[in-house]
Amino acid sequence: MVKVKSSGTGRAAATVVAAPTAELQGDWVPGHRATINDIARLAGVSKKTVSRVINQSPFVKGETRARIDAVIQQIGYTPDPQARGLAFRRSFLIGLVYDNPNAQYIVNSQEGVLDALRGSGFELVVHPCDRLSEDFVPGVRRFVERQKLHGVILLPPVSEHDGLARMLQEIDCQFVRIASVRFDNLGRMIVSSDREATSEAAAYLEALGHRHIGFIAGPSQHRSAHERQIGFTSALERRGITLSPEMIVEGAYSFESGVACAEALLSRRPRPTAIFASNDEMAAGVYKAAFRLKIAIPEELSVIGFDDSPVASRLSPALTTIHLPIRNIARLAASKLIPSSSRDQAEAGSTSRVVPHLVVRDSTKPPG
Repeated sequence: MVKVKSSGTGRAAATVVAAPTAELQGDWVPGHRATINDIARLAGVSKKTVSRVINQSPFVKGETRARIDAVIQQIGYTPDPQARGLAFRRSFLIGLVYDNPNAQYIVNSQEGVLDALRGSGFELVVHPCDRLSEDFVPGVRRFVERQKLHGVILLPPVSEHDGLARMLQEIDCQFVRIASVRFDNLGRMIVSSDREATSEAAAYLEALGHRHIGFIAGPSQHRSAHERQIGFTSALERRGITLSPEMIVEGAYSFESGVACAEALLSRRPRPTAIFASNDEMAAGVYKAAFRLKIAIPEELSVIGFDDSPVASRLSPALTTIHLPIRNIARLAASKLIPSSSRDQAEAGSTSRVVPHLVVRDSTKPPG
């Protein structure tokens, strides 16, 4: 353990203070589940002082904090979120509420939340739900109240439900909404500018020389689907290209729907020389449809996706796509909820808007 004190020259000098290693050897049984009382006894402090250190209170002397931290490190003590919740009349749990068919999106979101919670003393609990169910809002309320959640992160399209947001306000539960447009106070939002991102993709295809372009939209009940379609078609119209209704088909953000939509588009005459799919799962479906029809990518068909999920770089040829920093977005959302003086929370407090960008790979080229 290092203690810093002033030297006579005005510079800080470090002196070593022995950590409480030897004194624990005869006073601790390995394998025993440690409690806060054990930490207090072994560190020679009160239970209240240990609690202050665990909860990152600034009102503990540095030397005392270091001694307690050394004991915690040595015996492997981990605070119990539920026990802490009873003491503070709330839990140290953050909820993640979602209804989304894209499994990779959920995984990336969970990893982002865990990035923010690591070392904070908070834990993640998840709540998959059906937003079309009559029990949707009551079910989320039971989840929040049963777990005594400190806060909730709402993923799209659940985040778009104003009734859910009102309920969370009524029960005084903090929440952050992740969405493609602003629905709320920016302190409770992380907004991904999907419309701006698809405008970039449309401009890129037009610059390559594509004029016959197919568009696979997301499900109409998702606001992101509308934002991506408006951004793409409006950008083409500004460049003198209007997509006919038959060149726009609606998918379900799933691989299977991407196959079906691509087969429909590739049966049109004239056949599109490029297809934009509103997420990478559906773009992968375009690849399968093109393979079945013996249409070469990108020689005969350019393809662009959205998300930049792991599948994008694993496809052959590698998929040109819009990079949506899902993991970072979820990390920022979680950082808005946890009380901390960390850099992440400061960043999240000032960041409410994230702009995706186009990543050009091998699935696009000028039309043959």
